[in-house]
Amino acid sequence: MPGTRVRRRTAHRERRRAARRHALLAVASAVVAIGATAGLIDAGHQDGRDTARPEYTPPPVLQPLPAVPTPTAPAPSASSARPAPAPSPSRTTSRPSAAPTPPPARPTAPAPAPRNRLFRHPHSQVLDWVRANPDDPRRPVIESRIAERPAAVWFAAHNPGEIAGQVRAVTRGAAAAGRTPVLVPYAIPDRDCGGASEGGAPDLAAYDAWIREFAEGLGAGAAIVILEPDAIALSDCLTAPERAARFASLARAGHTLRTANPRARVYFDGGHSGWHTPAKQAAALRAAGAATNGDGIFTNVANFHRTADETAYARRVLTALGGPARLGAVIDTSRNGNGAPAAGEWCDPAGRALGQTPTTQTGEARIDAYLWVKLPGESDGCSGAAGSFTPEYAYALATG
Repeated sequence: MPGTRVRRRTAHRERRRAARRHALLAVASAVVAIGATAGLIDAGHQDGRDTARPEYTPPPVLQPLPAVPTPTAPAPSASSARPAPAPSPSRTTSRPSAAPTPPPARPTAPAPAPRNRLFRHPHSQVLDWVRANPDDPRRPVIESRIAERPAAVWFAAHNPGEIAGQVRAVTRGAAAAGRTPVLVPYAIPDRDCGGASEGGAPDLAAYDAWIREFAEGLGAGAAIVILEPDAIALSDCLTAPERAARFASLARAGHTLRTANPRARVYFDGGHSGWHTPAKQAAALRAAGAATNGDGIFTNVANFHRTADETAYARRVLTALGGPARLGAVIDTSRNGNGAPAAGEWCDPAGRALGQTPTTQTGEARIDAYLWVKLPGESDGCSGAAGSFTPEYAYALATG
């Protein structure tokens, strides 16, 4: 999120985290003194929170998209993309000093290209609105142009013990319908660099375990997995060791998902055409194991860049990435019908429109699908509460 607003947010966050660090140092000194006397130091709690216990979240499987789209201007470094201080140690409790070696490439045959029957989940905010507002004059347009289209299903809560069942409910529903679901695991630690969509697992060990449970729910049918939007493109806020550890975890995640279901196609974060250069993004993707543990990349999630720009950019990234020729790309076309807004406009910007209808028949070499990963009509936080469905915004997109 470029501009003055980000600088204010960043400065405020830095002051707040600095104060917290001073407080934690004082508390730590006291705790060490007590531990030396009592012979016990409780390291399981920080900031008064039990980091091993996720908050309860209800079992809906269609999760709102993160509130903040990725930057719309090129960002060669963290300072020019979405500046953020190093994440607070109270949110990421396990930081390996060196990245574990990523698992070797899966020796089995690659998953086949996704078929052209994408899954529309029967429960979503837009469908709820359509059913509850039969007499609204906007309903026919919103229903026919948005609600009836297939869209991604987000899993944005770190909920061990529940995630496998939630994923399984979606994949079984898709299999029964003879369609391919689009699934978005979104629980990486230090998610969104502490921004509006912060959250995720408490540490990478917990995330690895969560992904293993996620994989248990994939079943044996065709599936498309959009692995952790922003996790690679928005990683400059991490230190070099933290970034290496995250990339190793993503490599493990890709290996785990593809091993659990050889028909699942796993795509890694490729950013978008207005952000990093293809060479920089490809280098990060390579470090995260995308060439050996994935089926390609995704671009433009929650953003607005035109499909032609994203197609050209994705091909340049894939060329720079190297790896097997089977690697492809999927592009989020949910809000890119009119292209990107003016620089600095990111929150439900006016004048945007729906892009290409979701399909796996793009007619473009190395472009596997156009998908609606961002759910059209779910607000960035300006037309309505962040993540909520707002009919005014949906209607504007559908008629733009």
